[in-house]
Formats: sequence, structure tokens, C-alpha cells
Amino acid sequence: MKLNKNAIILVAVLSIAAGGGYWAWQNFHVPQATVAAKKPSTHIESDIVHFAADAPQLTFLKIKPVEAFPEPLIDGLNARITYDDNYTARVFSPIAGRVVKIAAEAGQQIKAGDPLLWIDSPDFASGASDSLKADADLLRKKVAYERAKLLYAAKGLARKDLESAEADWRQANAEAQRARARMKNLSSNDVETAAGKYVLRAPIDGIISERQVNAGSEVRPDAANALFVISNPDHVWVVADLPEQQIGKVSVGQPISLEVDAYPNEFFLGKVSIISETLDPVMRRLQVRCEVDNSQHKLKPEMFARISPIVDPDSRLPRVPNTALFTQGLYNFLFVEQSPGVLQRRRVKMGMQDANETYIKDGLRVGERVVTSGALLLNSELRGND
Repeated sequence: MKLNKNAIILVAVLSIAAGGGYWAWQNFHVPQATVAAKKPSTHIESDIVHFAADAPQLTFLKIKPVEAFPEPLIDGLNARITYDDNYTARVFSPIAGRVVKIAAEAGQQIKAGDPLLWIDSPDFASGASDSLKADADLLRKKVAYERAKLLYAAKGLARKDLESAEADWRQANAEAQRARARMKNLSSNDVETAAGKYVLRAPIDGIISERQVNAGSEVRPDAANALFVISNPDHVWVVADLPEQQIGKVSVGQPISLEVDAYPNEFFLGKVSIISETLDPVMRRLQVRCEVDNSQHKLKPEMFARISPIVDPDSRLPRVPNTALFTQGLYNFLFVEQSPGVLQRRRVKMGMQDANETYIKDGLRVGERVVTSGALLLNSELRGND
């Protein structure tokens, strides 16, 4: 009877334990399907890959909107921006002397005739003195000649004396004109002459882009470098070397697009103005000069640039990095973002391609978002599902 009682107690304990376990399983167990649904997943359809919003694969992708650029005729040419010499003056000192004062600084806007610097020059003082003496001598000999004419008319002077007075007057006049011409060439005036200092003035309107002189410097007319470079920054030239095999594709007046590293994904329009008639015998290239509008003053002389002769300034194509493209069989593809996490593989028709970027003739629209890095990873996802 004692054994039966113990057995009954054991059965009751086991029953209670089993019931408690079942109740805990029912209340705390999460179905496996539910757990799996919360994990990032990849869903693949034909040419489309679906990623969850927090899928780790998305961190390896770079996606950018597509921009349009003018369609090029040939590969881009390396170029250099220079001053437009039609709107540039390199100012030298016409006399030797020492700079005593500077009135202009680099970057300053000036007008033609504005003073740049003052020079203390013995040559200028000598020239000013010669001009004054020549004027005085001319006045004296003119009076002598007028007196000789009156005496000759009254038969009080021989003809040869009249002719001698006339010759003296003409010589004095020639000397005075020479002295005045020299002073005029120096752009001098009476105030400067009296002060004994020469004022170097700006010959054109523009901005001082370079200044290579300091107070106390000795200047000479035969100096190697200009004291000032004054230019109108609205106009610049772009110089490039055209390969011999591309000569037939470029002509004077041809529109071009220009890009510089300082402003990525921005282009400037211009045209070919001059093509050299002489081929470089070593490089086998022709020098091409282009004119570019620089009204925004973004382009600076000595910048490196890249130009591309274009079909039409109004004809533009989408352009993508080469890293966005991949080849499968005979065709080229890229991935386009349909919506966040949804990426479509799309076949495209390529146009001109250079070392970094490719123009797309068909299969892509401006503004669409393209995978620029990670396209091969996405394609491997699709190929793994094939």
C-alpha cells in the first residue's frame, strides 16, 4: 500500500511538470518562420534583385543619378588654359630706374590710364629736360625767323641770312617734335615731368593677374619678365595637342566641351579658333587653340583641362563611369535602381568611351540612378540564381 502511494505521487509530479513545460512552450516559443522573416533577405526575379532595407549587400554599392553631357566626336584631349592675348597686356618699364612706390596689387580691378607704380629714373629726368630745352630753343629760333622775314621784306637783310634763320627754326622744330614724341611714348604729362618721377600706367582695362615687382626694385626696358600682367578674365584660351590621325575630325569653328578637375561633372562650351599648320615632327600632333567663355571666372590660366570636340552643343547623352558597366556575352549591361533596394539589370548601347567614362546612346535616361560601384556583385547574385 505504501508503494502504491509513492507511485501515485510520482505520476502526479510528472503530470504537473509536463503541463508546465507545455504552457511555457506555448507562451514563449517563436515560430521558425517568424524568425526567418525578420532576417535580411534577397529575392531574385529574372533581371531584378530585391534587397531588404537593412540588407548588408547594400553597403557595398554606390548609386548615383545620371547626368547628361554633349556627345563627343573623338576621345578627350589633354589641354591647358592660358591667357587670351587679345585681352591681355604684359607691362614692362620703358626706362631704367628704381621703383619708389607701387599703386596696384594682384587681383585688383583697374582702368586704362590708372597708375601702377612710380619710378625714379635719371633717363626720364634727362628726357624731360631735353623736351623743355627743345621747346625753349624752338621758341627762340621761331622769333628769330619771324624777325628775319620782316628785315628781308624791308630789304635790310640778305636772302642767305633769311634762309639760315629758316633752317635753324626748322631744325629746332624737328628736335622739339622728337623730344615731345619720346615723352608722349612714355605716357608722361607736365605734372610728372615737374616732379621728376616717371609713372607707369595701365594700358588696358582688366584685372592684375600677376605682379613681379617690389618697392626698391631696379627695373630695365630689357627685363625678361613683365612687371605686371593685366588681363580680362572673361576671355581665356585653351591649348591642346591634336593627334595626327584625328586631324580630319576637327575644324575651325568646331564646338568643344571643356572639363577641369576643380569642377567635376561640370562642362564649359567653346569653339576651335585656330589649328596650327605645322605638325610637331616628334609628337606627331597639331596644336589646337580654342576660345571659351569665362564670364563666371571659374577657369584660371595654367589650369590643366580636358576638351572634347562635340557633335552639337544641344545634343547630350547620359554619361556613366566605366565601373558601372559589365559585359555578358556580346552585350553591355548596368544596374538601375527602381526603388530603394530594388535593382534592375538593363542592357544598354554604348557610345564614345574613354579611360574613365562612357556615353550611353540607348537604354538609359538622364536622372535615373545607376549603380556605379558593385555592379559585378549584383550580377553574381543574378547568375547564381540562373
